[in-house]
Amino acid sequence: MKKYFLYIPLFAACLIIIGCGAAKSLTELSDEASELHKEMLTIDTHTDTPLRLLYDNFDISKKHDSITDDSKLDFPRMKSGGLDAAFFAAYIAQGPRTSEGNEKAKERIMRLIDTIKTVIQKNSTLSSLALSSADAYRIKSDNKAAIYIGIENGYAIGNDPSLIKKYYDLGVRYITLCHTKNNDICDSSTDPDSVKHNGLSDFGKRVVDEMNKTGMIIDISHVSDKTFLDVIKLSKVPVIASHSCARSICNSPRNLSDSLLKKLADNGGVIQICILSDYVKTFSGNLKRDSAFAVFRAKYPKSDTLTSEIQLLIAKEKAELEKLYPRILATVSDVVDHIDHIVNVAGIDHVGIGTDFDGGGEVTGCFDVSEMKNITIELLKRGYSKNDIRKIWGENFMRVFRKVEEFAGKNNGNI
Repeated sequence: MKKYFLYIPLFAACLIIIGCGAAKSLTELSDEASELHKEMLTIDTHTDTPLRLLYDNFDISKKHDSITDDSKLDFPRMKSGGLDAAFFAAYIAQGPRTSEGNEKAKERIMRLIDTIKTVIQKNSTLSSLALSSADAYRIKSDNKAAIYIGIENGYAIGNDPSLIKKYYDLGVRYITLCHTKNNDICDSSTDPDSVKHNGLSDFGKRVVDEMNKTGMIIDISHVSDKTFLDVIKLSKVPVIASHSCARSICNSPRNLSDSLLKKLADNGGVIQICILSDYVKTFSGNLKRDSAFAVFRAKYPKSDTLTSEIQLLIAKEKAELEKLYPRILATVSDVVDHIDHIVNVAGIDHVGIGTDFDGGGEVTGCFDVSEMKNITIELLKRGYSKNDIRKIWGENFMRVFRKVEEFAGKNNGNI
């Protein structure tokens, strides 16, 4: 396995680049990164931009200012940042696990899927809906943004596994099994009742099987460790963590421990590094911020059960608090520390990028999609080869995608 240093100061990074010649300037590194982004496929496997599309009348065809409106992604900024493809997450918060709750969840997901497809169609000169692993390469060659659809939270399935095929036929290509709370499929990593099912439920095991057969990628971001182990044991194809980090560097239950990273590698899967600062780096407390957000959380103790429209108002109130009491952000260097660590533990073939833009993802140096080349520049500084960078930016994920497609094709008699 190829090894990389976990923490390399700038002068040491320069030495790696120097070899027997002079160190490359930032301009030279930037130019090299730009050329790489032209050549390789780049994909971000998790963005929450659809929430803006649904409720904010957000014009994704126009360039926005992330400081002014807190938005992280639009088509012009994708172009300037060198991002070719992105998964738009159709997100549903965990609500009541009842027939009525399941029906409302399904309706919301259908509405989000329709919104995503409508926006893509409206901006057909700038983007195209991607359905297969091959589509991203074709759409890039057409000089457009390739947009895939994922579902964040298997709550959208309720207890009806036939919905997996229905969502697939509508264009969905991965489902995150749960979110911050347990559902009928599995236990979440952040639910206080973290052993509701002790991993996957019996229904969840059926869901894994149906997703494999259908060609739906299984996303294990947000799941508990036991759920992860159950999924790895049952799945006949590699799985992904669409937006997670390394727990050894940032001790959050949302991140994967070294033992889980090794099992993910054995499975052939890939962890897509999230750039939400709380999952990238552990910070000491900010008393004023912590107090303000404690009051905010007490004000909305059951926000996940409220209507989507009210949740949007709550999100806007939270955004105002963020401006008053800004969080301390991690940096691009901190993000690449996670990549270094995962490469050392799991190997270069098992790491990618899944920012969580418009869902909290932001770090200094990669505050929105227009700055994504800075990750490439940092990788170049640390001595990653162009081939390794191609793997990180897309080829690792696409390998998993193709494996999922191939298994489903054989299962359905298409291969």
